[in-house]
Amino acid sequence: MKTKIVLAGGSGFLGSILASYFATKDVEVVVLTRNPRPRADLVREVCWDGATMGGWKTELEGARALINLAGVSVNCRYHVRNRLRLLASRLDSTRVLGEAVARCAHPPAIWLNSSTATIYKHNFGPPWDEAGEIGGCAEAKDIFSVQIATEWERVFNEAETPQTRKVALRCAMVLGHARNSVLPNLLRLGRLGLGGNLDGGRQFVSWIHQEDFCRAVEWIIERPELSGPVLMAAPNAVTNAELMAAIRKVCAAPFGLPAARWMLEVGAFLLRTETELMIKSRRVVPGKLLASGFIFHHPHLFSAITQLTKHN
Repeated sequence: MKTKIVLAGGSGFLGSILASYFATKDVEVVVLTRNPRPRADLVREVCWDGATMGGWKTELEGARALINLAGVSVNCRYHVRNRLRLLASRLDSTRVLGEAVARCAHPPAIWLNSSTATIYKHNFGPPWDEAGEIGGCAEAKDIFSVQIATEWERVFNEAETPQTRKVALRCAMVLGHARNSVLPNLLRLGRLGLGGNLDGGRQFVSWIHQEDFCRAVEWIIERPELSGPVLMAAPNAVTNAELMAAIRKVCAAPFGLPAARWMLEVGAFLLRTETELMIKSRRVVPGKLLASGFIFHHPHLFSAITQLTKHN
């Protein structure tokens, strides 16, 4: 019998790369999505609404792993309606999955639930591993994002699933090819001559190559000693100035216009997003992955971006 992995909310960027990764390893992949469609590959899509129990629950029986990626994109304005949607999409899906796992006769061996490296404090000092300080601050405009992350993990941790190991994936920015990943947008800025430093460029950016993200998920599934929060980030965070310099170099852009904070505020308003995504300093190191022996194929930013653009 094939190993089965269930991807809840798996129709987005991360779900797509994980589905493709595991399908090539002869794993049965089931994607829980609001809009299932027939597929030509070996992945099967099943309908769920991300909030209520349904026939999808039977897919969890005997699964090797459940990976929950559900949640409305944070790339939006944080007005009241969107705040409610952002919070509900994460809490409701996590809560109903916990109930479904608890009802299984043969529950998944492991449940990996999305979280975010944004949960850690705005940090210009030494990098933090999983034990780093959690909290928001007004300077980084991240108080709401940290609230989402802590509530998300609270609901996950409170789920009573004694037979299922649980891991909260505290993800940094995942670099990949897909249109809804961040890299194509950064490259577009570079080619337009807008790839300069943002808000001075001293804020740190934590990131991970899409291949290492998939490999790390598989690594965690296969190692029963890994549980609790796990940081999904390359070991070498960079400053925004270093990130944008790498983007300019890959694009062969002779210059990149910098953007002051007031310019970012105007741009974020016009693009219907928030400046927090650009100004918060996220400096983390994947302590648990490194301690367990995981070796990154793409530990350095410039070579990672070069590899992704070369194969796009």
